[in-house]
Amino acid sequence: MIEYGGLPEPYSQREQARVAILPVPYDGTSTWGKGADRGPLALLEASTNMELYDIETDSEVYHVGIFTDQPVLEARSPEHMVYAVEQRTAALLDEGKLVATIGGEHSVSIGAIRAHAARFPDLTVLQIDAHADLRDAYEGSPNNHACVMARARELCPIVQVGIRSMDIGEKANLDPQRVFWAHEIVDAADDTWMSKALNLISANVYITIDLDGFDPAIAPSTGTPEPGGLQWYPALRFLRKVIEHRNMVGFDIVELCPNPADRATDFMAAKLLYKLLSYKYMH
Repeated sequence: MIEYGGLPEPYSQREQARVAILPVPYDGTSTWGKGADRGPLALLEASTNMELYDIETDSEVYHVGIFTDQPVLEARSPEHMVYAVEQRTAALLDEGKLVATIGGEHSVSIGAIRAHAARFPDLTVLQIDAHADLRDAYEGSPNNHACVMARARELCPIVQVGIRSMDIGEKANLDPQRVFWAHEIVDAADDTWMSKALNLISANVYITIDLDGFDPAIAPSTGTPEPGGLQWYPALRFLRKVIEHRNMVGFDIVELCPNPADRATDFMAAKLLYKLLSYKYMH
């Protein structure tokens, strides 16, 4: 088992760690590029070559302890997988840990979101994604990767950022006041949209990040890349604003579909996870 960040003891020990990494190498419902099941291992491998000092926050967040749990391997069906992730996440929350789930395709987020929604009142799910993911069901399952935010919306309010691809049938499930379209973000004269998004987020926030929310120029290794998308520093600026002003209770990073010929997205995903933790614990 590879420890996130290649951390030595005691920083990687379960008992002392404030953070738990939960790998879910599931790729059962993806509908185009396969390989997201290899995403968690690729992220963990990349993280072992990452500097542990964060320049922006002048911190070494690994000192809070980051434990890497055994992967959730349930793959009989999307429903079985979602239940397994929910149970494992709930157990880690019972231990008082901040849980960071790494996928795997986006359907792995459903179980994690359910566990957090059951635990934290006044919760909003913030989605960074190219796709709306608001189908009620897809290819016979309500727990398909294309249905993640439809399931989240049943539990609590959602805010969607970076969206630039959807089926017309999803419009009925979409609240245009809570969607920040990629083309409008790119054309924005300033960061006013970030404040508008923040105002829609309640006291507690769970962040789900599909890597295809980023521009494929910087994150090409995803299952369904879409042209356009978020850039690294503006996205970090937004995420830092959210984490500084709201209580981030958990998050996930999904849809890393590693390409051996281009490891940049692996490293970006590993770094993104570290940045979110750095923002959370910098004070």
